[in-house]
Amino acid sequence: MIHVEVIYATEKNVEIVPLSVEPGSTVLSAINQSGIISKFPDINLDFNKVGIFSKLCNLDTVVNDGDRLEVYRPLKADPKDARRMRADRQKKV
Repeated sequence: MIHVEVIYATEKNVEIVPLSVEPGSTVLSAINQSGIISKFPDINLDFNKVGIFSKLCNLDTVVNDGDRLEVYRPLKADPKDARRMRADRQKKV
């Protein structure tokens, strides 16, 4: 068995699920085994991106011992638009 963590952050807290999986397991199988989807029904793996140690990956990526699997929430605003709006507000002050 290999050991991984599945992580999902909401606006208020971070859920970390330590997990042991079979060697050769994929990101998708580890996420499913973690039970995090049933705990957070807003997760939709057709839309939510996933990563390992902050690097985007596919659901069929094979996990390694010690990997931190992250399920990302969709952005509420485009970062470029948010920076532009902050800059516009500062100009008005």
